[in-house]
Amino acid sequence: MVNVSLADAAEEPAAESAAVREVSAARRRRGWRLVAALVLALGAAVMVLPFGDLLLGALRTPAERLMRPPAYWPATPVWGNFTQVFERYPLSLWIFNSLVTTISITCLQVATSVTAGYALAKFRFRGRDLLLRFVLVAQLFPFFLFLIPLVFILRYWPLFGGNDWLGQGGTGLMGTYAALILPFSVSWYGVFLMRQFMIGVPDELLDAARMDGAGEARILWSIVLPIVRPAAATLALFVFVYHWNEVAWTLTVTQSAPSLQTAPIGIYMVRGAFDTEAQLSLQQAMILVTIAPVIAAFLFLQRFYVSAVNGPSRRMG
Repeated sequence: MVNVSLADAAEEPAAESAAVREVSAARRRRGWRLVAALVLALGAAVMVLPFGDLLLGALRTPAERLMRPPAYWPATPVWGNFTQVFERYPLSLWIFNSLVTTISITCLQVATSVTAGYALAKFRFRGRDLLLRFVLVAQLFPFFLFLIPLVFILRYWPLFGGNDWLGQGGTGLMGTYAALILPFSVSWYGVFLMRQFMIGVPDELLDAARMDGAGEARILWSIVLPIVRPAAATLALFVFVYHWNEVAWTLTVTQSAPSLQTAPIGIYMVRGAFDTEAQLSLQQAMILVTIAPVIAAFLFLQRFYVSAVNGPSRRMG
């Protein structure tokens, strides 16, 4: 009995010390979580601050802007600035053109990236490795290098825009939606990204589908695409944001076709023509209106980010 009592007495301090260590570890974890939450909150505030400043600027009156020092908080917010931008400028047309071109480019790039990535990842054919190297090298060249050649190609496109079969006599595809969309129908980065994700799709699934009589199109649509859907959605978001804000090529094409100007081009033209303090509130209101579709797309597709980072193998597991 004495030996048992001594053993119990020895175990009690050890158990108490383990409990103390566990409580201390839990407190440290809560402390680190609190620090992480504060850091994330600070980062979110820094990201949201420019949008808040943009909103306050859009609500100021011209008199408040001309005050010295300027009034930061508008005394009487002018919400009518958001309606005036539609009344004074063809903002509805600019947004419509941006939606048509950006959505078309996004759909084309996702479609070509998915199909080409599937071929490079799951098919074995002569020249596949060489083609993959070409995709990698093509990403090194900026789009500006191809700006002038693309203008000539679209300008002398046969049988369009009044051109004959030799590409003479008219304007070709210049001044059309096709000129804004076709040069961006393929993304080398998108092809490589989808290829990398599709490598993680087990070949056993595809072989089983082929044994059941499924064709390659059915396999891609019913098996591969659902697995890599987060990556495709992430690519779609990147493409949408980039081409919504694209200026260089759109400005080149729409010089002779003002009716095809997009929202960024319209803002650029308005800022160049009316760059005054009195017009700055309208410009900021216009910017807020035009970034609304980008924010909506981001909020709609953000749930795919974590799945895309995890990769197809972890999602299947």
